[in-house]
Amino acid sequence: MARLRQQQTQAATQSRRQRRALLWVSGGVFVLLLLATGAFYAFLRSQRLARLVTAQKQDLQTQRDQLDTSLTELRQTQAQLIQKEKMASLGELTAGIAHEIQNPLNFVNNFADVSAELVNELHAAQAAGDAAEVAALAGDLAQNLSKIHQHGQRASSIVRGMLEHSRASTGERQPVEVNALCSEYLRLAYHGLRAKDKDFNATLETDLAPGLPPVNGVPGDLGRVLLNLFTNAFYAVQQRQLAGEPGYVPRVAVATQQLGEQVEICVSDNGTGIPDSAKAKIFQPFFTTKPTGEGTGLGLSLSYDIITQGHGGALTVESQPGVGTTFRITLPK
Repeated sequence: MARLRQQQTQAATQSRRQRRALLWVSGGVFVLLLLATGAFYAFLRSQRLARLVTAQKQDLQTQRDQLDTSLTELRQTQAQLIQKEKMASLGELTAGIAHEIQNPLNFVNNFADVSAELVNELHAAQAAGDAAEVAALAGDLAQNLSKIHQHGQRASSIVRGMLEHSRASTGERQPVEVNALCSEYLRLAYHGLRAKDKDFNATLETDLAPGLPPVNGVPGDLGRVLLNLFTNAFYAVQQRQLAGEPGYVPRVAVATQQLGEQVEICVSDNGTGIPDSAKAKIFQPFFTTKPTGEGTGLGLSLSYDIITQGHGGALTVESQPGVGTTFRITLPK
């Protein structure tokens, strides 16, 4: 009996051990299945993420290619617009240039006519054996030839300036005589407007600081800025004159001065002025207060970029409607 109970106890103990072992094995298998399932789903997620990342990379590359294409097109359009503005300003210059060239050409023609007469007189003096008269006439001819050369050089200088204004800027800096540039473009802008409106007259005032040091800049670009400011100034005073204000006398002025390590240029007019609502926008591309067809809206925007980005200077405006406007340029020497 005792042995039977002992055998039953041992059998029960062994059965419990087997059940526990089975439970441990089952639990281990379950855990392994869970781990395998988790690893499988993690693998699937990583595959999906990899495909998603690849697709996003492709999308980003496509978008970047599209942006590069758009940027290239924008740069081409900008270059075309800049060239269009340059040619528009060149059109404004044409009449002024013709007037400026006509003056030296008149001198050349006059001195050439006088020289032709002197040559005839010289031949007569030589035939008469009058050495003193021959020497005097030769001296007069030499003076005339010097004048012809001087005025011919002036005409050539004007043509070179016109070509420099029309061609694309090289961006090469050189010493620029600001006073000479201001005087030249003031005259060109004035005669350009007078060629279109024979009844227009204005008082031109210059207050150019003597001994002003040259600035390191691009002459053609600075000339474009001055031409734009002078053209706008003459347009403003012309519009005020056309309004028929009694006793009104159009006035456009340019002044220069040295301010420490900077040179300042002020272009002023007593024209219509700029409304307060427009002052904050006048340097924005395509913004213009002129009627449709009379302005590209790029002149002041390009001028601002030339001064600030191209030359490290500043371009500001002060204006009062019905009183006038002053544009102020500051340039480092």
